[in-house]
Amino acid sequence: MKSPNVSLARGRAARAAVWLLAGALPAALAQHAAAQGVLPPEVVQALTRANVPESAVAMVVAPLPPPPGAVGHAAAGAAPAGERSASAAPPALPMPRLAWQPDVPMNPASVMKLVTTYAGLDLLGPTYFWKTRVYTQGYISNGVLNGNLLIQGSGDPKLVVERLQELIAAIRDKGVREIRGDILLDNSVFRLPPHDAAAFDDDPLRPYNVGPDGLLVNFKALILKFYPDVATRRVRVETEPPMAGVAIPAEVPAANGACGNWKSRLAADFTQPTQVTFSGRFPLSCGEQTWGVAYVDPASYAPRVFEAMWRGAGGGLSGQVKWADRAVTGQPLITGFSLPLTEIIADINKFSNNVMAQQLFLTLSAAGDRHGSFAESRNTLARWWRQRFGVRATPVVENGSGLSRSERVTAASLTALLQQAAGSPNAAVYEQSLSIAGIDGTARRLRARNPNSDAIGNATLKTGTLRDVTAIAGYAYGRSGAKYAVVGLINHPNAPAARPALDRLVEWAVRDAP
Repeated sequence: MKSPNVSLARGRAARAAVWLLAGALPAALAQHAAAQGVLPPEVVQALTRANVPESAVAMVVAPLPPPPGAVGHAAAGAAPAGERSASAAPPALPMPRLAWQPDVPMNPASVMKLVTTYAGLDLLGPTYFWKTRVYTQGYISNGVLNGNLLIQGSGDPKLVVERLQELIAAIRDKGVREIRGDILLDNSVFRLPPHDAAAFDDDPLRPYNVGPDGLLVNFKALILKFYPDVATRRVRVETEPPMAGVAIPAEVPAANGACGNWKSRLAADFTQPTQVTFSGRFPLSCGEQTWGVAYVDPASYAPRVFEAMWRGAGGGLSGQVKWADRAVTGQPLITGFSLPLTEIIADINKFSNNVMAQQLFLTLSAAGDRHGSFAESRNTLARWWRQRFGVRATPVVENGSGLSRSERVTAASLTALLQQAAGSPNAAVYEQSLSIAGIDGTARRLRARNPNSDAIGNATLKTGTLRDVTAIAGYAYGRSGAKYAVVGLINHPNAPAARPALDRLVEWAVRDAP
C-alpha cells in the first residue's frame, strides 16, 4: 500500500503537469516570481532614479523552448492556425528566470506590433502580397483610353512613389497614353470610421498620426528637403511626391547663426491644402535637412499624387482623378504587387511604422477579397489567439499598432508569443524584423545611452514609447549560449525616464548569471 503522502505528492505532480499543459503559464509565472521575490538590483536602481515604483512595472525573462526535433519537444506553432482546435492546449513552455507582475495587463505602446506582425505571418504567410488592380472602362485605340481608368487598392502598406512609378509605367506599356475620361480610385477594401488625425495627441501633422486607407499612397506624407548653398546664400527646396494643384516654394531665405530648432525658424504654414508657405528663414549651418509632414487634407492626397505623377510621365487626361463613389467594375488591365510580407513586417517592427501596422491588422480580416474592418480584425485576432495560446490572456487590441491609450497585454502573454514564434517555421523571418540592440532601427539608441552596454549586438528588440509608457520585448543572447524571450513594460507618468531600467533588464538577460 502506497503512503498517503506519496500518493498526494504524485497527485499534485500530475495535476501540475495537466495545469501547465492546459495553458496555465501566467499562474506558473506568478508563482515563480514569488519564489524569486525581487527584480534585479540594477533594474531597481534605474527605476528608483526615474522615480518609478516597482508596482508600475511588469517584466519577464524566460528561456526559449528546445529547437524542433529535440527530445520531448512539441514544435510550438508548427501547424497552421486553422489545423488546431480552438480548445486544444498549447504546449508547455520553459519556466522563466525572472517573472515580475507577469499577469498585470499593461499598455505596451508599439510593442503591440509584435502581436500584429506574428499574427500576420501565421495567418497570411511570409510570402503574402497585396494587389493593386487596374481596370479600364471603355476601349483603347491608338494609345487612347476612351473611358475611365479604375485603380483598386487592397490595403498595400507601402505603395510609395517608386512603386507608383512602376504602376504607371506598366499602364503605359499596356498601350494607355491618354485617358479621355476620369481616373477613379477605389479604397473600399477597408470599411473605416472617420479618422481624426488630431485625436491622439492634438498633433495632426505628425506622420505617425496618419490613418489607414484601402489605397494608401506614400503614407499620405509630404517630404520636404532643404539644400543650403553657402556661396550663394540660397536654400533650395525639393518636395516628394509631386502633388497636382499644390504650390510649394522652390527656395527659402537663408539665415546665419546656429542651427538650433530649424523647423521653428522656418515658420512654415501647412494649413492650406493648395499651398505651403514659409515666413521664416533656414539656417545655413544646418546643412541638408529633411522634414516629413502629414498632408493637411488626406482625402485629396492620393488624387493629387496620381494626377501629378500621371501627367509627369507624359500621360494625357481629359477628366479628373477622384474617388469612386460606388462599386465599379471594368476590364482587367494590370495588377501591381506589393513587397512581400517579410519586408513589410521588417519596416513595421524595426522602424515602428504605425500606419503600416494598421494596414496589416486590417488585412487580417480583408485577405481573400473581403472587406476588412477594425472590429472584424479584432475578432480574427482573438480567434487566432485562442487557437495558438489557449487560455493565456488575450491582448486587448484597438488598431494593432500600439498608437492607443486602450490597448493592453500582459508580460506573460508576450513571453508566450515570443517563445512560440521562436519555434515556428517563420522564426527567422520574425526575429529578423526586430531591431538589433544598439545597431539599427529604434533599438539603436541604446548605444547612445550606454556605449559599453552588454546588450549591444546581443539582443533583437521591439521598443515602445508613449507619453506614459516605455516598453521593450524581443530576444536576448546569453553569454552561456542560451537564448531568452525578454519583456519589460512600464506604465507610469515617469515612464520615459525609466528607459535605462529596460536597458538593465536586457543586459541582465545577456549576462545570464545565476
